[in-house]
Amino acid sequence: MTGPTVRLAQQGDRRAFEDLIVGRLDRLYATAALILHDRTLGEDAVQEALIRTWKSLPALRDPDRFDGWLHRVLVHACLDTARGAKHQRQEHELPLALATQRDFETAAADRDAVSRALGRLTTDHRAAFVLRHYLDLTVPEIADALVIRLGTAKSRLHYAEQAMVAALDADGRVAMQGGVA
Repeated sequence: MTGPTVRLAQQGDRRAFEDLIVGRLDRLYATAALILHDRTLGEDAVQEALIRTWKSLPALRDPDRFDGWLHRVLVHACLDTARGAKHQRQEHELPLALATQRDFETAAADRDAVSRALGRLTTDHRAAFVLRHYLDLTVPEIADALVIRLGTAKSRLHYAEQAMVAALDADGRVAMQGGVA
């Protein structure tokens, strides 16, 4: 249970904070990279999220809700980073967990197709998609993490999924015709 560790961290115990974050760090980086579609920007967003988390941790009322609260802080850091990003995107490698949902010929082709499709989404839609399909959050949890209404979360997720399917289908048609997507 993370509650006692969170309480220690809320009192300024840096070791407790480190214990809370270390096991979650890889997932935070992967989530940020997927939302931002850029590994370097994702790293920046995670750093910003960790600073915000440390500074505002004493205000967390329910230590047992730390994970959901941390995801919310991360998503907002990602959205702020996306708004401030003025340089070109860099490619990143997607985890295979997303890619295995469809029966693609190779994992590399799958990662590339998903990466291209994710890149076509807006940051808001990409955030909803990643929270649902990478972090396995429910729609109410997505709404909570993004601090939006439930209907808005449903809408963003719906449009993100439609756009992903359309982009993957278009990518597949181009590949079958021998072209380059």
